[in-house]
Amino acid sequence: MRIDITHLSYRYRRGIDAVHDVDLAIADGVTGLLGPNGAGKTTLLSLLTGILKPASGQIVMDVNARAPQTARPYSIGFLPQRFSFANEMRCIDAIAYAAWVHGRANRELTALAQQALETVDLADKANQRIKSLSGGQRQRLGIAAALAHDPDLLVLDEPTVGLDPAQRLRLRETIRAIGDSRPVILSTHLIEDVTHVCDRVAVLSRGRLAFDGTVTELVNRAAHAGGPTGPGSAFERAYVQLIDELETAQ
Repeated sequence: MRIDITHLSYRYRRGIDAVHDVDLAIADGVTGLLGPNGAGKTTLLSLLTGILKPASGQIVMDVNARAPQTARPYSIGFLPQRFSFANEMRCIDAIAYAAWVHGRANRELTALAQQALETVDLADKANQRIKSLSGGQRQRLGIAAALAHDPDLLVLDEPTVGLDPAQRLRLRETIRAIGDSRPVILSTHLIEDVTHVCDRVAVLSRGRLAFDGTVTELVNRAAHAGGPTGPGSAFERAYVQLIDELETAQ
């Protein structure tokens, strides 16, 4: 599957371009979305998920080699940074409900819920109450809810925030595995999330796409430009250098 974003722009009423003329192609695998606060990441996610309508440009999906069609919310699974469940519900009932909300037929709900729970390694928790889950398990349940209707694209907004290192590692493994079967967009402020799970990274700065490529390509870019040395990973230093260059130029 492939998603093509072309000349995408969105302007808020006060005249600020939150996203400006973004071109981006997204294929199967995990694409990390990085950028400082105010870079336009949340707006881009809102455009991708249909929450906002672009001022110009388009988002086109090519699903399983069918004729391209404009992306619609039902083909997208979205896990916002803040979400909640009814604590007294069983896990499988919560996920079945998520599939139903997205229009799946009643006869499909149980099978879809079971598959989603298996994907996030929570099949053994299917009949437990949500209140019994740990923080990391709740995050994986959130991903299961986003996957419940078997979407073509999965969008995750800061899914590892607030987790301890062990929970974060487990969730990264889950996200990486999901990327084997569909495109995943991972918006995060955590550099280690990108280096551990992402095939590609897109960097936004003031609404514009500043970089689109692999983690290695961004590191090499910094190295060729005489990138800084010091604490942090090579990717972290390369990312900081890129943002500094953009801030200086603007």
